[in-house]
Amino acid sequence: MDTLLAIASKREVRSYEDRAIGDDLVARILEAGRVTGSSMNSQPWRFVVLASPEVRTAVAETLYAPANLTGAATAIAILVSGGRTADFDAGRAAQSMMLAASNDGVGSCPNGVADRERFAALVGLSEGERAAIILSFGYPARPRRAEDRTPGEWMARARRKPANEVVTCLETTAPP
Repeated sequence: MDTLLAIASKREVRSYEDRAIGDDLVARILEAGRVTGSSMNSQPWRFVVLASPEVRTAVAETLYAPANLTGAATAIAILVSGGRTADFDAGRAAQSMMLAASNDGVGSCPNGVADRERFAALVGLSEGERAAIILSFGYPARPRRAEDRTPGEWMARARRKPANEVVTCLETTAPP
């Protein structure tokens, strides 16, 4: 698939079919995260698969949007340790994982941790580790096919700020 089409057609999925994701596909999603680049190749992450519905239900109660997790087929917590670029690197890994899932017809949605203490107790964080992002995955209740539209058509349908509000071309530097 065209990379721009994959990016432009990616939508957050919060409602899933009651269907399992195969272990091979979960492994493929994890590999996409694992091979993502990181600052100075530090790879500051650890990926925890929240495989069982019981685990997802317990962890969901610690998140900002619990329902995103309770209906998912699986979820992955991206934990990080380290310095100032760890959260940025986790975001890169998360986007790689979500795009890899989307390529195989699996939807996803990122989530954040509201109750960090309770989350840490449930997941068993190591010393110096913190939750960066929790990703839910599942087959969308309302599937979409990226190929049904061009990247431009997907972008036109997205509720995003126009380019002239977010893009600036700097041709000279400001005087000191």
